[in-house]
Amino acid sequence: MLSKNIVLKDDLEKWTSSASYNSIVQYILLLQNSVIGLANDANVVVLPKVQQIEELLAKVDQTIEKNPIVKDAALSRFGKPEFRDFYDEIAANCGQWIAEIVDTSAENIEELGGYFTESWGNRTRIDYGSGHELNFIAFLYCLNGPLGVLSAEDYPAIVLRVFTRYIATMRRLQKTYWLEPAGSHGVWGLDDYHFLPFLFGAAQLATHPHMKPTLVHNRELVECYWKKYMYLECVHFINSIKTVPGRSAEEVSLRWYLPMLDDILAAKSWQKICDGMVKMYKAEVLGKLPIVQHFLFGQLIPAPEGTSNHDQHEQTTDACCSTTEHRNTWGDCCGISIPSAIAASQSTLGVPFD
Repeated sequence: MLSKNIVLKDDLEKWTSSASYNSIVQYILLLQNSVIGLANDANVVVLPKVQQIEELLAKVDQTIEKNPIVKDAALSRFGKPEFRDFYDEIAANCGQWIAEIVDTSAENIEELGGYFTESWGNRTRIDYGSGHELNFIAFLYCLNGPLGVLSAEDYPAIVLRVFTRYIATMRRLQKTYWLEPAGSHGVWGLDDYHFLPFLFGAAQLATHPHMKPTLVHNRELVECYWKKYMYLECVHFINSIKTVPGRSAEEVSLRWYLPMLDDILAAKSWQKICDGMVKMYKAEVLGKLPIVQHFLFGQLIPAPEGTSNHDQHEQTTDACCSTTEHRNTWGDCCGISIPSAIAASQSTLGVPFD
């Protein structure tokens, strides 16, 4: 039985000192270390189970194709309701898909299915943020540590084959259904939607002999290398959708719309950014109540000791944002609707996002 156990400040403190929290942090560190100096197209070992997960993600792409947008795109700058059909189809089928990869109990399949389904966004709000991205890492973690379907040998392929495929699918979802960022500034100023591509991407560039952090401001360089490095893919995506009225793309820098990301690029080395991203992820994602209040717990990822299922309470705060924690965290509340920058770019241009 899946439960949501982190609602109050006391729950959050128990979470950040729990074995489950430490296991997920350690898993992310292991994945990050496995891709130091490796580009997306590096020749890594891809074992059969990783191939099966890639095939699972292909089924998600097929589900997008089966649920096209049918309503006038000009009606709203917010999320498209057809996303809910996509979400429902994933939720209905993922248990069977996952059972083809791992032979385990029905309870474990349910938990894996919960993480996998939530990896693609929120059905009600039609939004996406770093909490949903965390669910995908939880799905992979369960296949790795608790179930042993994946091993340490798979780490580079998990990041460079599976995670990059996940990000590509998420970009497609964001563009197709105009998913709103989950919170007014997405991942606290890094990106409207993602965090981990920056964390893994900094590791990819940590040993690069020529590419310094400040070179990310060079749009030509980003255009040349965004398919090879996750960090540059994120910057390329941001450059593609963010605009400043009255300014050409050449005149606008990251400083205009993502000052925190711009500040990070002032670091002297990618290694410093790499280390800083881990600290930031723990503080701003795993340590933020508006994000982890939605996280699911079960047998594979046990709830922190001393917490209990707060499902009913969580649903109430989702709707009205009435808790003290929500009132004191302006702009990060899950209930605030934020227009998608993708929607703005498409509605302004009058043409589909390419």
